[in-house]
Amino acid sequence: MSLRSTIFIVVLALAFGLFLANLLRIIRYIRLGKPDNRYDQPFRRLLNVIVIAFGQKKLLREAFAGWMHFFIFWGFVVLLAAILETIGEGFSPQFTFSFLGVFYAPLIFLEELLGVLVTVSVIAALYRRYVMRPKRLQLNVHARIDATIILVLILLIMISMFGQNASRISLGYSMSARWVSTALSSIFGSSSESRQVQTWFEIFWWMHILLVLAFLNYLPYSKHFHVVSSIPNVYFSSLHPPGELKPLDLEVENVEKFGALDVEDLSWKNLLDGYTCTECGRCTEACPANYTGKPLSPRKIIMDIRDRLQEKGPLLLSMTRGGDDEVRKGILERTLVHHHIADEELWSCTTCMACVQECPVMIEHVPAIIEMRRGLVLTESDFPPELQPMYQNLERNFTPWAFSYTTRADWAEGLNIKTLAEDNNVEVLFWVGCAGSFDARYKKVAVAFAKLMQRAGVKFGILGTEEKCTGDPARRTGNEYLAQMLMKENIETLNRYHVAKIVTMCPHCFNTLKNEYRQFGGTFEVVHHTQFIYELIEAGRLKVSKALSVPPSSAEGRVTYHDPCYLGRYNREYNAPRAALKSIPGLELVEMGRSRDRSFCCGAGGGRMWMEETIGKRINLERTEEALSLKPDVIATACPFCMTMLSDGVKMKEQEEEVQVRDIAELILEAIEKEEPDVSNG
Repeated sequence: MSLRSTIFIVVLALAFGLFLANLLRIIRYIRLGKPDNRYDQPFRRLLNVIVIAFGQKKLLREAFAGWMHFFIFWGFVVLLAAILETIGEGFSPQFTFSFLGVFYAPLIFLEELLGVLVTVSVIAALYRRYVMRPKRLQLNVHARIDATIILVLILLIMISMFGQNASRISLGYSMSARWVSTALSSIFGSSSESRQVQTWFEIFWWMHILLVLAFLNYLPYSKHFHVVSSIPNVYFSSLHPPGELKPLDLEVENVEKFGALDVEDLSWKNLLDGYTCTECGRCTEACPANYTGKPLSPRKIIMDIRDRLQEKGPLLLSMTRGGDDEVRKGILERTLVHHHIADEELWSCTTCMACVQECPVMIEHVPAIIEMRRGLVLTESDFPPELQPMYQNLERNFTPWAFSYTTRADWAEGLNIKTLAEDNNVEVLFWVGCAGSFDARYKKVAVAFAKLMQRAGVKFGILGTEEKCTGDPARRTGNEYLAQMLMKENIETLNRYHVAKIVTMCPHCFNTLKNEYRQFGGTFEVVHHTQFIYELIEAGRLKVSKALSVPPSSAEGRVTYHDPCYLGRYNREYNAPRAALKSIPGLELVEMGRSRDRSFCCGAGGGRMWMEETIGKRINLERTEEALSLKPDVIATACPFCMTMLSDGVKMKEQEEEVQVRDIAELILEAIEKEEPDVSNG
């Protein structure tokens, strides 16, 4: 064996040994998290990997950065063959993949092409980071240096690859498929200068292999460890509906802590998320709280989880070996919540899921935030004081507001609507919700929707005073105990009446009933009222034939629709509300810039409806201004929270006379034939 091969084998063994040691260290840290079954449905998980990881589906939502990353990613995938060929040459200088036969030339051509694309993409990335300077990439000095090191390493790996190929061609090796390297080979002169060219080949060969090994061993200390962790993270991403929170087992004996206050309280998937974060900032850029000046950055939350794990992980793994010095004591006395993540960050979240939607590597920010809220509420009884009255009302009146549950059905007086206690032989249960039952404005929507069902001949019933809050406000604010109490009581009532199908106006009720009640034995078909309305229109049971009566700014009616987060991003329903609106004659539907899965939150989700907004700009005002910029006659909604927040925004802008905020049910009721008689629900 030659000296060159001996040195190469030693270097390769040391480099891979060091990398594997660091990889095992990180795996041990991740395994400190709580169990989380992410091993089901392997074919569906593999499909996610193909579409999201290899297809770069979410990255391509932003064209320039997306395609830049796409070429770098696929360049490395294909150029792995070139790297392996170079490693093979370390063992035997004559090693090639020529045994691939007819496939070898196309592989070489593709390597050359992607080598150029990767080089151009890296230069574009450096230009973007240092010249274009998008706000979300303005990180601390350490992060900027880290990103620059990685980009420069990739660039040098490409240069060294072309250098070794071009110098080899100058030595007499020729292959037309290496079209770029052939063009560059003239730099090295003719084969008569073979000794000098051979020296250049050896320089570039060692440069290439050492840079690859350096890159590999730098990754565990860099945010670019996502090169290793992103594909597993996508594979293990949640297959549950986006809005479904995991239940806590509150009946476990001898448990002093519920929820998460430190890294070992989170699941191993939450910890893997920390090592997968690319720090691209897409989550923070999309966050409505951050956008309006609140102390929340979803990116920082995930980075804090990673940093705390790296701080505490070594101590947790070595606790049995003693050594409880002052440094160890200080680290163990600190916690993730309070010391790394401030309470105000967690309570600023509206749980809109924009961060999760935008993350290209399937990080689950909101579930981690909710888990930490649970830790604050259930373990420390530490929560914003505004939530105390809401919790008390839920316990006493089964509604977040201070209304007696005995008045829950008062909105239906004179409408001839029966409760299931009076007649449970119905086509569908109308789940009115707390807003439809008690909020003065939204009670009008409940009446409008009930009249639509009556006109369509739908036989429906309500629970009346037996209906209770679905538990969403308690669950999203971390009070899992109160949420489960309400959920189980509602399920008992629904099962007693053998309810099969539920229609509800509130997306928060819709999401909880549809996706979370099954956790406790409540399996129902649940539809949102906009879906139900469109079904009735499609079936011909509702005939929409009248134009809207709108303010005079437009003869026909200019309407913009606001996508509720819990209907859109949580449950992927974007089309039914729009289809229902488009059925109205003469209506002009105009879209806001941030719509569908990019919709901007109204600011009321995640329990924020019951908390004061004192920092930065009001989220509802930001959204209202976006809607008003289109000069609509009507801002259409499909959620009671959104209606309240947008109505308040319109009042703040003093445009109540010019712009109406109305639910889709109200608009459809106005647009159906006047002469169509009411059909009794009896």
